[in-house]
Amino acid sequence: MDVKFLSPARDELKLAIEFYEKSSAGLGSRFLNEVKSSISRIVKNPQAWSLLDDKIRRCRLQRFPYGIVYVIEQDEIVIVSVMHLHRHPQSWQKNLNK
Repeated sequence: MDVKFLSPARDELKLAIEFYEKSSAGLGSRFLNEVKSSISRIVKNPQAWSLLDDKIRRCRLQRFPYGIVYVIEQDEIVIVSVMHLHRHPQSWQKNLNK
């Protein structure tokens, strides 16, 4: 199954990596590895995580306070948001309109 990032989700990921890397050298890389690991779990079992909305699901990262918000579209996973879990729970919705 292919994985595609919406542009705003890619931007969120980039900002989070930069934030963690500025906080501590190497932490940005560890965050990115955690995101990649979570995406691999999503690809292996895309329906394992609970629904946030009609078709939208969220997979929580294990070591960071982030979630990957995604939708399953035929033969691909579309990453809608890489969101900090302390943000408003519906903040991912703005990414669908961009």
